[in-house]
Amino acid sequence: MADTVQYRLERMTDELDDLERRGLFTRAELSDVRAIIRAASDEDDDEEEPQHEARSSENEGGGRKRKKGKSKKKWKKSVSDVAGVLRVLDIYRMATVRFKGDLDLWFRYLEFCRDKRHGRMKQVLAQAIRFHPKVPGLWIYAAAWEFDQNLNVAAARALMQSGLRSCPQSEDMWIEYLRMELTYLNKLKARKVALGEDVKTLQKNDNDAGQWKEENKELFMPLNEQGEDPKESGSAGDALEEKEDLFWRQGLLIIQTIYHGAVEALPSSLTLRKKFLEILNSVDLAHSDELKLEVLDDLKRDFSHSEDYWDWFARLQLSNSSNSSNSNRKDALSNKLNRSIQVYDEAVRRLPNTKMYSLYAKFWMDVLYPDREDSITLFQDSEFDASEFTSSILKVYENAESCGCLTEDLACQYISLYLKLERLEEAKTLAEKLCDGPLSNAAKLWSLRASMEINSIATAPGSSPLSKENLSSLFDLFSTVLSKLSVTEAEGLWHMAMKLFFHDKVFFEKLVKIAMLSLSLAGGSDSGASVSSAIVGRYLQRDGMKHARKMYKRLLALPRPSLKFMLCCIELEANLASLGDNGALTNARRLYDSVLDLYPQESEVWRNYYNLELKMGTSESANAVYSRARKVLGDSTALTAPRS
Repeated sequence: MADTVQYRLERMTDELDDLERRGLFTRAELSDVRAIIRAASDEDDDEEEPQHEARSSENEGGGRKRKKGKSKKKWKKSVSDVAGVLRVLDIYRMATVRFKGDLDLWFRYLEFCRDKRHGRMKQVLAQAIRFHPKVPGLWIYAAAWEFDQNLNVAAARALMQSGLRSCPQSEDMWIEYLRMELTYLNKLKARKVALGEDVKTLQKNDNDAGQWKEENKELFMPLNEQGEDPKESGSAGDALEEKEDLFWRQGLLIIQTIYHGAVEALPSSLTLRKKFLEILNSVDLAHSDELKLEVLDDLKRDFSHSEDYWDWFARLQLSNSSNSSNSNRKDALSNKLNRSIQVYDEAVRRLPNTKMYSLYAKFWMDVLYPDREDSITLFQDSEFDASEFTSSILKVYENAESCGCLTEDLACQYISLYLKLERLEEAKTLAEKLCDGPLSNAAKLWSLRASMEINSIATAPGSSPLSKENLSSLFDLFSTVLSKLSVTEAEGLWHMAMKLFFHDKVFFEKLVKIAMLSLSLAGGSDSGASVSSAIVGRYLQRDGMKHARKMYKRLLALPRPSLKFMLCCIELEANLASLGDNGALTNARRLYDSVLDLYPQESEVWRNYYNLELKMGTSESANAVYSRARKVLGDSTALTAPRS
């Protein structure tokens, strides 16, 4: 330790001497600083002693007192000004030597070097990349620093190319490389515009270009004082234009090379090519239309088997501003939508499957409902009327049904669309056909059908919603589906039925009989527990605790009662016991014993049982539960340490 401190002190000699030359410290004070550092290295010294020595030296050293107030003297930059930064850099260096694999530490080190604009940046970047050559983020960071901070495009390009050789499968590397090259080309383009090199390759309107030259004619002042010969001027312009064409062709060649390299490295990445196209569309670069067309053609050639490609390409038509010269916004939107429809129609012809029809239907939902999360903003607050395309929308669902691609979700959307169009009878007919046909086990579809029937009866003029005839019709509907589907699938339908038939004892008892059969097959599922608890709750609410207790005993007698339902019954009895019902306390104990016979390793149940005895039982009964728990669980802390 002492050798290390001495080494540090020797390295600080130049810094301390510089502080003395500036008059910021006296020689005596600097001697005290050295003494404090040496004393701190001795682990046996008292911590207060160096402070005492420093104070005594300050009094005895008697050196001159520094004047108060701010000095107006401007110091030249010297070694003491950068000493703190160097010391922090040294700490980072030692930390990265010890923790080479800590990427966050490396990035903190790099950020510190960048903020302080220290010359060690290149060295640190090289070290980080040497230890982590497979981390794309480091290559991108290094190239970005060379490009933006060091203004070295060649070095940035070399780093990107080296990074792509190390991480050829990184989409981010390819995208950032393309973005960097386009940024560089646009900077050169802006520079040429500023210098007055305004030629056709910059894609300016001829009239605008002439006006801009006229307004900035001082930029085009000839070098010689005499007028130019028209022929010489024309040949010079042709040469400049040819030079510009060559420049932009070379730039486009670089971008094409990046694109082809990315496609070769990641041939199956649809996301990569979509990002390439988005970037090309976001920049104003001459001669790039050919590359955009190439990207689109390659996408169709390589991904025509992908439903996601067709969905993306169809939605792309809505953002495509080409061929939309109509002054009428409504006509322009209709034209764009028609192009999207044409793409989707081609897609379902090529890929007549469930996913493709689902994406097609989702597109229409995003167009029709502006309040959806993924709604298409283009059709919000506009003059566009989607009702004009009602037949096209319905045709999508009809085609999906005819080719056997109508899923449960699509069927619900299909029926909901009829409801939105206020065609109730057609919606009911369709729901009945689907429930009795290919989607007979679709619980969501049955729920939608039941809701329609209930609403239809409730809103029918001249009839009582709760008449025996209506209840009988609805019970037939529910009994059909509840007997067919498992409790897990039809949990929502069970709760809907119990709410509907709660006030009619006859139909409710029939419903309970169906439930007993379904629950015996459900075993210990949570859905079964939910339905069982709801039945007991209905009995408690309508007939009282006596009938509820009788009902839960019937349900517990079924095979494999669930833990969740048994705990619900315990909670019911424990609540009554807390009100002074001794019979409820006895029932709660019996239920706990039954639960622990089936689930002996549930420490939470043991803890609740123990707490119940502590609150309502005797010390003997509490100790008995405690002893049983320790014996079964083998853990003396199980009843005292609450579960987090």
